[in-house]
Amino acid sequence: MDGHPNLREERPAYNPEIVAFCCNWCSYAGADLAGTTRLQYPTNVKIIRVMCSGRVDPAFVLKAFSLGADGVIIAGCHPSDCHYINGNEKTAIRGDFLSEFIEDAGIESQRFRVEWIAGSEGHKFADVVKQMVTELEALGPISEESAQ
Repeated sequence: MDGHPNLREERPAYNPEIVAFCCNWCSYAGADLAGTTRLQYPTNVKIIRVMCSGRVDPAFVLKAFSLGADGVIIAGCHPSDCHYINGNEKTAIRGDFLSEFIEDAGIESQRFRVEWIAGSEGHKFADVVKQMVTELEALGPISEESAQ
C-alpha cells in the first residue's frame, strides 16, 4: 500500500524554535509577568536572560541561527528607560545591522526582531511571541543553505 497514489505521507507539524535575549530589568520581567499571570502564548520561545540588551553581541544572534533557531528576538527596555543609560541605543544600532546582515545572508528578515518590552508589559511579551510564531509558521523552516 506504500505506493498507492491516494495515500500521502503525513508531514510532522512545523514547530518553530525562537531564542529571546531578554534584558534583566525590563523584558525578562515582562516575560516573567506573562508567566505568573498565566497569559497564554506558545512555548516555542527559549529565553536567555542578559543584564542588558546592549550586551547581546551580534555573534550570539548568528550563533542561535546556526544552532537551529528559526527566529531570534532581542528584547530590552523602552528607549530612554535603560538601566544602563544607553544600552538599548546600542541594541537599536546592532539590530539595524543584523536585520540587513541576515537578509544578505539569505535569511528572511521576519526571523529577527528587536522589541522594547517593559516589566509591566507581560501581555506585550506574549503578543510578540504569538505574532512571531505565526509569521515563522507561514515562512516554514529555515533552509539549510541559509543557516550555514
